[in-house]
Amino acid sequence: MELLRTPDSRFAALPDFPWAPHYLEPPFGDARVRTAVVEAGPKDGGVVLMLHGEPSWSFLYRKVMAVVSAAGLRCVVPDLVGFGRTDKPSHIADYSYQRHMDWLHGLVDELALRDVTLLCQDWGGLLGLRLVGERPDLFRGVVAANTFLPTGDIRPSDAFFRWREFATTTPSFDIGKVVEKGCARPMSAEVRAAYEAPFPDETFKAGARAFPALVPATSDDPASETNRWAWASLQQFERPFVTAFGDSDPITRGADMLLQAMIPGAKGQPHRTLERAGHFLQEDAGAELGDVVVEIAARD
Repeated sequence: MELLRTPDSRFAALPDFPWAPHYLEPPFGDARVRTAVVEAGPKDGGVVLMLHGEPSWSFLYRKVMAVVSAAGLRCVVPDLVGFGRTDKPSHIADYSYQRHMDWLHGLVDELALRDVTLLCQDWGGLLGLRLVGERPDLFRGVVAANTFLPTGDIRPSDAFFRWREFATTTPSFDIGKVVEKGCARPMSAEVRAAYEAPFPDETFKAGARAFPALVPATSDDPASETNRWAWASLQQFERPFVTAFGDSDPITRGADMLLQAMIPGAKGQPHRTLERAGHFLQEDAGAELGDVVVEIAARD
């Protein structure tokens, strides 16, 4: 497996993102990938694990981290394999759902995380909700934001299929523009450049191109059965489970209602629909999302 590493110089001028990463090397397939993790807040604070989606990276959570860390909680925010400062396998075929799950299990174990509140969005939910299903005792609560755990038994939206086709076939995958189009509020040029920073050229974007095709869209997908097993566990999960979805995301619209109906811990919780918030609601309404997380994570 050939691994690419984005030069540190690409991250020299990130707006409102003062946190320096530390690195671990959990396995990803037959390789060990240098994995970047940023943390904010007191080391002895309650743990909030924040998992981003695609094609973003931990920079997406900067507004959320500011609110959550100020409340005395410990934010732990890794860059997924293929994104951010984490190593990037160079071939699309290197990426699989199961490899990312194995990597996530290894990362959580290396960090020795316990009593975790999970905040997950997009692919962060496909990985994070599966992790909750597989290891529910690690979690004290969940905030699911513009995400779902698909099995392929429910057909994804037409918007998703358009996105998958674009990611797979476009000659030039403009990451900054993709994130900007997934927002409901204006984005500055320097913020757009920060989303582009991990990807010096097209060779670094194999993960960004691979992820949409790894979403189970048919009932016989390689990940379908394991996700069904995870759902069987999630349907027994009684700890707090809150949805916080944007009001302007055509890709995940309605998934919050399904999560609320299917997971016992969602009953009676303060679910939120954030206004003027698109798919990347952390960018549009990060402070409001941070307030949702604090309300759940700070409970006794």
